[in-house]
Amino acid sequence: MPSETTSNISVATDTPQISVVIVSFNTAQMTLRCLESVRADLAGIRAEVIVVDNGSTDGSAKAIADGAPWAKLIVSPRNLGFGGGNNLGLVEARGENLLLINTDAFPQPGAIPALLRYLNDHPNTAVVGPRLLNADGSMQQSCFRFPTPLRSWMENLWISTAMKHHPSIDDYRFWPHDAERCVDFVIGACILVRRSAYKQVGGFDERFFMYAEESDWMYRMHQAGWEINFTPAAVVTHLGGVSGAGDKPKINRVFFESLDYYELKHHGFAGLLSLRMAMTIGCTIRAGLWTAVMAVSSKRRELARSKAKLLAWLAVRQSTCWRLPARGA
Repeated sequence: MPSETTSNISVATDTPQISVVIVSFNTAQMTLRCLESVRADLAGIRAEVIVVDNGSTDGSAKAIADGAPWAKLIVSPRNLGFGGGNNLGLVEARGENLLLINTDAFPQPGAIPALLRYLNDHPNTAVVGPRLLNADGSMQQSCFRFPTPLRSWMENLWISTAMKHHPSIDDYRFWPHDAERCVDFVIGACILVRRSAYKQVGGFDERFFMYAEESDWMYRMHQAGWEINFTPAAVVTHLGGVSGAGDKPKINRVFFESLDYYELKHHGFAGLLSLRMAMTIGCTIRAGLWTAVMAVSSKRRELARSKAKLLAWLAVRQSTCWRLPARGA
């Protein structure tokens, strides 16, 4: 099959095995580091790399164009969010498989080939995710259950924790992510997606600006009969939260707005109301417990104060903020 070689990437002139899509927002140097990590792991694979600069204001577009001329650069004049930015790249992608990776995710040697092998060996799999590690090498939870009204009660009343080994109740928090497993969804920090699954369900719902868009996307794939899987054979270091690190209040607001939209889209107003009730009760109980810790433990006082403050804010938010998101299609 015809190809050209740029550095150590075999750049396909017809259909690549993998199209890599990276969305960058004000992370110029981090993006270049990610690109180098990806390029090293693509050795011998027919690939194309697409970077979407998502309305950055830090000179990212020029830095990427200068530092990685072998990557295709798409410049968006405004920040379209995670889903919107990835959709720009996915429309341009030509590969048989689609690797979506965050700018703060760095494949360890052999990670991308391992994901590709898994997808090739499991024809019913739409998405496979790797084992994620924190910067210190500790495991990072990457697999989660789909949000449902019932699960919101189980989590807020500690039922899922109390029954953590029950196969249909556990929420993957206590699973060491050390074996292949079919899961509800994997986070979008690094995922390899089968093109046919993407073509069947379409791209991300751009009404999710950030957060919950990958759970919605994989839920739609699940509903279409596909599996979502995890493999520890691929390992990726993921720093997490780099783009939004400087604005925690906004990040919290966007996160819970996305969760609201997910519940409304897939479970209707009754599901959203159930979520809000469960979280209001659960957060109120937890805020009270952390307040008690703050009163009796000087060593944990600052931690307890911050936890109690956040939980009290969330309890008020979930019970009083009813600016509903638009219902999804």
